[in-house]
Amino acid sequence: MARPVALIFDLDGTLVDSAPDIHATSNLALAAIGLPELPFETVRGFIGGGVPHLIGALLSAVGEDPEGPKRRPMSRAFNDAYAHAVDLTVLFPHVAEVLAALHAQGHPMAICTNKPVEPARAVLDHFGLSALFGAVVGGDSLPVRKPDPAPLVHALDALGGGPVLYVGDSETDAATARAARLPFALFTE
Repeated sequence: MARPVALIFDLDGTLVDSAPDIHATSNLALAAIGLPELPFETVRGFIGGGVPHLIGALLSAVGEDPEGPKRRPMSRAFNDAYAHAVDLTVLFPHVAEVLAALHAQGHPMAICTNKPVEPARAVLDHFGLSALFGAVVGGDSLPVRKPDPAPLVHALDALGGGPVLYVGDSETDAATARAARLPFALFTE
């Protein structure tokens, strides 16, 4: 019998829609340091490159130096709120059932996301999905983030190697799979 295929999933935009929580957290952090809020579509356009990218983009969007004196307090305010921001996040339709079926069929599964590990685990816990994943590799798990291939390779190694498919929703995910020379499936809702 053939070995089951390891399945590694991106999280935000692939399994869950977390953009409303990221938007709310961004505006909380901006307000915490006396800066104006940004509209949803603006913040949504900054999602995908990890929290350091998001913080820089948010500061730039309100006319601040992304590497200036407001970066550190903005990062602190964002990370404090983001660690457990799950109330506005929703699973995409049928995700829980599909993941449970894949797990029952013996496919080892992992998460490889640019979201930091703590908020990623909070989302998985919130939806009762944590037990389905043998590894969670976040944007702060290694010194590099996607599209560098190291996080994806790390996730595969944590599952024990073997045949694999990476599933994501973005150009960053596709570039990560290409760089790691691993097969990729694009999720487009």
